[in-house]
Amino acid sequence: MTNETRAQGADKPALIVGVLLLVVAFFVGYDASQQTITSTYGIGPTAMPYVVTCGLVILGLSHFVAAFRGGLPKPEAADNKALLWIVAGLVCLIGCIAFGGGFIIAIALLFACTARGMGRQAFAIDLAIGFVLGLAIFLTFAKLLTLILPSGPLERLFL
Repeated sequence: MTNETRAQGADKPALIVGVLLLVVAFFVGYDASQQTITSTYGIGPTAMPYVVTCGLVILGLSHFVAAFRGGLPKPEAADNKALLWIVAGLVCLIGCIAFGGGFIIAIALLFACTARGMGRQAFAIDLAIGFVLGLAIFLTFAKLLTLILPSGPLERLFL
C-alpha cells in the first residue's frame, strides 16, 4: 500500500461491507430473539442463529480493522467459464428440486458442475461422487435426523 492511499483514510469498500455485515447480524439476531420455538432438552433450534450472528459481527468488525490497515485486497479477474458452470449447477439444483427430481439428483448435478467449474474434467465421475454424497446426506437427514428433504423418485426408494 502506498503512502497516498494511507493519506486518503479508510478503505471505503471495506467499511461498506463491514457496515452491511453488522446490519445483517442485527437482523439475524433480532429474528433469533423473536423465535418462540423451545427445546425440552439440549440447545434447541434458536442457538444456530445466534452463532451466525456472532460470526457476522466478527466479520463486520474485521472489515473495519482491514479498512484502516490497508483495505481489502484487490480482486483478481473473474473466470467467466468457471462462474457459468457454477451458476449452471445452481440452476440445475433449483430446477431439479422445483420439478420433482429430488435432492439426490440435484446435489449430484450441483457437485459435478461445480467440480467442472473448478477445472476438473471427469464430469461422469464427479456426477457419481455427487450422487454418493447426495445419497449419504439424504439418508443422514431422513433416517438419523428425521428431517424431510425434497423427495424425487430416488428418495422414495429409501423412505
